[in-house]
Amino acid sequence: MVTDELARRACTDRGLKVPEEVSPASVLAVAETDVADLGSIVAAALAHSPAARALLAALEAEQTVSETAVRDYYDRNQDRFLTPAALRRGVTPFDGAAPEDLLPYDEVREGIARELRRAAGRQAFFGWLDQARGGVTYSHGHEHPGDPSHPDHEHRH
Repeated sequence: MVTDELARRACTDRGLKVPEEVSPASVLAVAETDVADLGSIVAAALAHSPAARALLAALEAEQTVSETAVRDYYDRNQDRFLTPAALRRGVTPFDGAAPEDLLPYDEVREGIARELRRAAGRQAFFGWLDQARGGVTYSHGHEHPGDPSHPDHEHRH
């Protein structure tokens, strides 16, 4: 709830339209891999807060990824760009994959840039959330059980 309120305020400050509330029946499910990447609190906020999703989308859209970064990612992660035929033959980039064993850079460039923008947007969201939560004072008895600044941060609700 705190993250939702912080996100609503950030959307208002940025002039973003705060989306309408959603019914519990149409709440976005967050994939298990995203929960692992995001952490449970951020994943829960994104699953239940239209404002948090709007803010994340805006932060992702603001990110720029250089051509050098995209090319570097392609060159360092060639195992992700092996052709299906090369995979069936058991080719790995560590065994000297031939150029024809790799998907051409021009075909995968946009997907790489999108993935890097998404990662940078998530980092920006985490940074925003850490900063925004720094100004929050919880009412006594309503502190988050995992908050290390709380004297009883290992208690359970």
